[in-house]
Amino acid sequence: MSDAEWAVVRPLLPVPGWLRGRGGQPEAHCHRAMLDAIRYLVDNGTKWRAMPADFPPWDRVYAFFRRWRNHDLVREFHDRLRRLVRERAGRDSEPGAGVIDSQSVKADAVVGSDSRGFDGGKLINGRKRHVVVDTLACCSR
Repeated sequence: MSDAEWAVVRPLLPVPGWLRGRGGQPEAHCHRAMLDAIRYLVDNGTKWRAMPADFPPWDRVYAFFRRWRNHDLVREFHDRLRRLVRERAGRDSEPGAGVIDSQSVKADAVVGSDSRGFDGGKLINGRKRHVVVDTLACCSR
């Protein structure tokens, strides 16, 4: 993450409890390093355990991500960033319309039959995923 990107992202991050006087210990790794590791993982499609040694240990990065996900901080961070992008583009902070698209994805045999189906149009046995984007192509909820 470049310094310019970090300058935009840093104020959007939640403040850790220990900095707000709520107790706990300071984290061993900075949020920038953790976000860089998560961005690397998403961009390259690697596994958690295959995280390069340049980043914090994979189990710490995963624990960081899991904690944010479980407390819905990933969605909150995403929504804050989307609002910022829209405001900088001179738009309302919340989108008024969206475009919906879907994709059929083949499911492995280990995926339970209760969570997959058959797409007759594409002849794919698997799952269907959907995405909603606004006119700026910012993912919506």
